[in-house]
Amino acid sequence: MTLDTEFERVSLPLQDPFTIARGTQTEAENVIVRIADEAGMTGVGGAAPSAHYGETAATVEAVLPELLSIVEAVDDPHAIREVESRMASAIGDNPAARAAVSIAVHDLAAKRLGVPLYRLWGLDPSTAPATSYTVGLDETERVREKAAAAVEAGYPILKVKLGTDRDRELIDAVREAAPDARLRVDANEAWTPREAVEKSAWLADRDVEFVEQPVPAGDPEGLRFVYERSALPIAADESCVTLSDVPAIADRCDIANLKLMKTGGVSEARRMIAAARAHGLEVMCGCMIESNASIAAAAGLAPLLDYADLDGSLLLAEDPYEGIDLTGGEIRLDDRDRAGTGARLASE
Repeated sequence: MTLDTEFERVSLPLQDPFTIARGTQTEAENVIVRIADEAGMTGVGGAAPSAHYGETAATVEAVLPELLSIVEAVDDPHAIREVESRMASAIGDNPAARAAVSIAVHDLAAKRLGVPLYRLWGLDPSTAPATSYTVGLDETERVREKAAAAVEAGYPILKVKLGTDRDRELIDAVREAAPDARLRVDANEAWTPREAVEKSAWLADRDVEFVEQPVPAGDPEGLRFVYERSALPIAADESCVTLSDVPAIADRCDIANLKLMKTGGVSEARRMIAAARAHGLEVMCGCMIESNASIAAAAGLAPLLDYADLDGSLLLAEDPYEGIDLTGGEIRLDDRDRAGTGARLASE
């Protein structure tokens, strides 16, 4: 067998500027990986690097030649464990770059077997939870408009970004615009522990489901303080990056939030899900702002989750790839019953 590999960097414009407590972006820099076998069957994966975790599109491009040389040397897309193990040994960091290759290898392996990735894992697509739709930070009236538009488009679950001195005003605006929506909030590490506890009380009064990453990841005792006193369940995101973080957060939160771009691969994400379950945690899978080249693989994990936050591709103005149908938030894994992850060039 001879595997051919390639990658390209793509700049994906967003529908609207996307703001969280750490900053604003107007486009997403992704790197697309393709791995083809001798029959011309191609596996696709994507990297959506985050500077917060020390990665950029440039660093992804810098390490991909070495990672793809491993794929070519192994020369077997079904030898997923070997590929991922050798990549982790060669490049310890750069999880988004490794995730892109892992996704592409999984996609190709499932395609060669003629089955969707979720079926390869023996998962029931009907158990996939719906994904939330994110409302980023903005002027209050604009946040109200975004919330109303999301609900009108059929998204029943909204994740609202907070972390300002207008948090109460913002959540009130969203609740007024979407009185029946399920609401979740994400502070992206912006609050102090005591502030988080205080805010959890009035967020609970507004029927919010849970609070994601209320305090900095570098303050584990602060996270414990909030967890023990909060009026709402707590999800850990920036505090839950790799497998070894799961036992460390087990007594500091209710929900572990993993992302393929943090875990470094699909298999590692599945291990994190199992570890979180073993520690009595609920599980959510989130994303960066990503093409369907990677979102489709994360969606394949949905039947293993309690919560999904996989709207990254929905925030794009355009995406060169189609993926799993997420219209209205429902994750329709078996809608097209495509082999592999379900990602395809939109032009195909």
